[in-house]
Amino acid sequence: MIRALLTLIWLALASVVQAGEIRLKDLVEFDGVRGNDLVGYGLVVGLNGTGDGLRNSPFTEEIMANILERLGVNVAGEQFRPKNVASVFVTATLPPFSRVGSQIDITVSAIGDAKSLLGGTLVMTPLNAADGQIYAVAQGTVIAGGASIEGEAATVIQGVPTSGVIPSGARVEREVEFDFSTLSSLRLALRTPDFTTALLIEQVINRRFDRGVAEAMDAGTVRLNLDATRAGSPARAMAQIENLRVVPQRRARVVVDQRSGTIVMGDEVRISRVAVSQGNLTLKVQETPLVSQPNPFADGETIVVPRTDVAIEEEPGTGLAEVPDGTTLSEVIAGLNALGVSPRDMIDILKSIKAAGALHAEFVVR
Repeated sequence: MIRALLTLIWLALASVVQAGEIRLKDLVEFDGVRGNDLVGYGLVVGLNGTGDGLRNSPFTEEIMANILERLGVNVAGEQFRPKNVASVFVTATLPPFSRVGSQIDITVSAIGDAKSLLGGTLVMTPLNAADGQIYAVAQGTVIAGGASIEGEAATVIQGVPTSGVIPSGARVEREVEFDFSTLSSLRLALRTPDFTTALLIEQVINRRFDRGVAEAMDAGTVRLNLDATRAGSPARAMAQIENLRVVPQRRARVVVDQRSGTIVMGDEVRISRVAVSQGNLTLKVQETPLVSQPNPFADGETIVVPRTDVAIEEEPGTGLAEVPDGTTLSEVIAGLNALGVSPRDMIDILKSIKAAGALHAEFVVR
């Protein structure tokens, strides 16, 4: 009996979770807990003749000379034109709470006329943040995301061989000064601002601690009083808060992609009472010019007489269909699918319904 009761409780909880409950950590950003963008300018060496043409990319020659001089090689006044080097931009994101010695992934992108970075090695490159300070140093073998094959008269390129990544290719050398343990209050920034969702977050947090810990400031911000949680530290308080679940509310929205014919919608979309009729009109124009030639050994000239056949064909449409008031858009789409309407025709129908004022949702066309 107890086992059956526990099974029923577990199924009930599972159905609640599947109904749309989302963890707070997936709905909000915590104020101060953020990454920082890094960028650097470096050199990739060891390419198989696919590097920069130094005549067209003089900055590559300049950085290569600077690196060699730092290594004790004097190249002043020397003329060298190697094809196995390429200048690149190196970008990365320094995760929050990164410590000295930890490693992060980096992206390497050619900025000259290099044809491929396949097989290249990034030479030690400092990475700077917006404040101009060096926070990491990058180095390693580039893993490019494409392939390039070149012959005497043809070239085949698949993917983007001039850009690649180096997993764990940078080592953190400086930490961001941010002491999370000293915070007494914290703001939660909703990724999708909504007044109802902000109020639900406030309520679920206050129920967890049985006191007024959270306060919804606006549609995109919920303020936390970390001292009122009595958790012992901000980290302990956040560990108890970030896994709380709420059902987020969102605006009704329909997103369509005209290039691929994709239609994405939410279950809140509603359609007022409207009648829909759809058909296809096809215009055919065919040119069949007639050439008129004179008889043999007769005076005259060849004349081309134009002949054009024009026809208009109208394919049978879906007929006049009435949509009752309060119908969900998913039900309308299911009905159109049953009638064999193509996705592109569906997009045109949705545009017309929106123009008629019967589609109660934000309509986004990409």
